[in-house]
Amino acid sequence: MEPLGKVSVKIIIMKILVTGGAGFVGTNLIKRLLKDGHEVFSIDNYSTGKKENHIDGCTYFNDDIDNICDYLLGSVDVVYHLAAIARIQPSFERPDDYIQTNFGGTYEVVKFCVKYNIPLVYAGSSSKHNGRFKNPYTFSKDLGEDIITLHCEHFGLKASIARFYNVYGPYQLTEGGYTTLIGRWLNNIENGNDCVIYGDGEKRRDFTHIDDVVEALTRIPHKDAWGYSFELGRGINHSVNEVADMFGITPTYEDDKPGEAQTTLNDDIVASEILDWKASIDLKAVSYTHLRAHETVL
Repeated sequence: MEPLGKVSVKIIIMKILVTGGAGFVGTNLIKRLLKDGHEVFSIDNYSTGKKENHIDGCTYFNDDIDNICDYLLGSVDVVYHLAAIARIQPSFERPDDYIQTNFGGTYEVVKFCVKYNIPLVYAGSSSKHNGRFKNPYTFSKDLGEDIITLHCEHFGLKASIARFYNVYGPYQLTEGGYTTLIGRWLNNIENGNDCVIYGDGEKRRDFTHIDDVVEALTRIPHKDAWGYSFELGRGINHSVNEVADMFGITPTYEDDKPGEAQTTLNDDIVASEILDWKASIDLKAVSYTHLRAHETVL
């Protein structure tokens, strides 16, 4: 397997807050931050995060991000804001919750960072590129970007946005309404259930491994790369039918679902130019064992 690209970066030990730190991306990020020697804190309300994801060495707070100012009193060097309600389909049923959390909660995080002059990395979504009003989830995440941009331009916020493309890997959700395709299919395979494709299976997705995403996220503060929007995708996409073939799945087909893009593909080079980063792990090269286990592919 092709290794992740590495650069010589001098690690400066920091105190770091990760919102949503008991979730999929947060757990993988915290493992890396602790490995690099940082002091790490998490705030998570465990709506989708799991206490079994806790990593020794991290301090966890069980609360909503609306109450972020109750913790640490600004004594951190950087905030990674990953907490959000995710997934497109549930957002049609609960638009108020999505807007309250993904916009209202982000506003509280932004005000916290402005008050204490803390740089912020915000987890955006690649769904932005398929239309702001395509679904309530995308709209709510876009509002989060708007409030960050406003405060960068007028209130001195230092921030960068990192938009994720169909991330998969260790600690991904495999059950419930917030699973992604890879996690849901892994669970179905293990339990002998059908793997369902909605539509004709020709939607194409840019599947990006979590290790690549975490590598990019850690480079942002170390390179003092503020004021950017980074697209974190592999740059190669596969149809859902192709993914089924990779796993030897004979899927069943059901009616298409609303609000989803036909294609996602990262063709942006800002992360490459500014962070000296390029996603290198190809879905076709990742074994079933690595997809399911709590380990990296390296």
